[in-house]
Amino acid sequence: MENRKPVVALTGASGYIGQNLMKKLTKNTKVIALSRSGDRYEDSEHVTWRSCDLYSMADAEKALEGADIAVYLVHSMMPSAKLTQGSFEDMDVILADNFSQAAKKQGIKQIIYLSGIIPEEASSLSRHLSSRLEVENILRAYGVPVTTIRAGLIVGPKGSSFPILAKLVKRLPFMLLPEWTRTKTQPIALADVLKTLHNSVGNDELRNRSIDVGGPEIMTYKTMMEKVADMSGKNPKMIPVPFMTVHLSRLWVSLVTGSSKEMVYPLVESLIHPMTVQKEHTHPVWSHGSTSFEEAATDALEKSGTRSKKQRLTLSPVRHDVRSVQRVPIPNGRDADWVAQYYVKWLERVLNPWVKTRVDENLSCQIGFAFNKTPLLELTYSEDRSTSDRALYYITGGWLADNQKNIRGRLEFRKIPHRAEAIVAIHDYMPSLPWFFYKYTQAKVHLLVMTLFRNHLQQVQSKIEPLSSPS
Repeated sequence: MENRKPVVALTGASGYIGQNLMKKLTKNTKVIALSRSGDRYEDSEHVTWRSCDLYSMADAEKALEGADIAVYLVHSMMPSAKLTQGSFEDMDVILADNFSQAAKKQGIKQIIYLSGIIPEEASSLSRHLSSRLEVENILRAYGVPVTTIRAGLIVGPKGSSFPILAKLVKRLPFMLLPEWTRTKTQPIALADVLKTLHNSVGNDELRNRSIDVGGPEIMTYKTMMEKVADMSGKNPKMIPVPFMTVHLSRLWVSLVTGSSKEMVYPLVESLIHPMTVQKEHTHPVWSHGSTSFEEAATDALEKSGTRSKKQRLTLSPVRHDVRSVQRVPIPNGRDADWVAQYYVKWLERVLNPWVKTRVDENLSCQIGFAFNKTPLLELTYSEDRSTSDRALYYITGGWLADNQKNIRGRLEFRKIPHRAEAIVAIHDYMPSLPWFFYKYTQAKVHLLVMTLFRNHLQQVQSKIEPLSSPS
């Protein structure tokens, strides 16, 4: 590494922050740019593009091959399949766990993670910030040194929070200001965040550290709105209201800005927390951005809405795929592999006498009606890709699966590091039923079954019923 340029694997390389960070990284490193649509981009002298689905551990391992350092710019607020069932928090667990384990296997020397500022009252965090902290802990779980850059509202022409705020100001002649608009925050310019991320690469001083970053000013969201209104030539009437709840606010913000509820709801829920730099989490050089809010906001407003024609016309191919992710408890003394085997036997017991399950000596199983030999689903156990903390089954047959298209369909049971919990996830599943019929029958039944299974494991955990063997 001393005699050559370091190689940096950059996740989210096709996203807005990723694109801008890549320009900085190519000055003194080689970049492996990772994206789910990496094959749409052309390689250059300093950048090699790779297609990568981080929901797949095998993909993550291939993606990080040959890299020295990895930058993690990933979140899962937006749906990742035609039908996505489950919370973004649980999706983030899978992404981070795959990435962290792959980094360990490929000998990555440092992971750099862009997160959010975690306020002092960590026991009552919003879903979004709680997930960001959980991801940070998972990235650290396998021994790879992690540098976490925690930022509040990032001021840039694209992304999430600032563009949403700017749309509110531009589109409303008057604004009802709920209590969260009086919460203090420390916005930071995109340029300052990029500078800190860039200077974290290979920086031993930031090894295994989490640092807060913020701009030179602390202000309320109301003050930010007033400043943005002034810059935009707007003069909306702002009326403080004490009765508007966060739940009502998030709906209002989503409707006014036209932004998806998957993105808006978690962000608005986080606005109740003060997002200011905490002294104990600062670095004397890299925590303090120098760009004023007005300078950053003026630049962002001037550049907003500039998107190339090529980007606007790029469409993803239509896939009738399913991702369903649920979190369940792991009873004391058990592991994810036990949960997987127990699930199959429990399923037969709950659906008796209509459904029967058969498990062979290789732990592969068939689930089907008792009166029909053709299975509903055939699950092939992957011994090579499974451990005590992760049981992986490929969906290889059954009349509920589209056998021609179901190439990557899989079911996994995965332990969450440092928690007595597991993620049960279906990925890339292509159902054989007509889509509308599947969505309102089989998909609903699966959610009901998983809810019952979670409740059952909670009873097992609390010893309401005796713990039995899955066999």
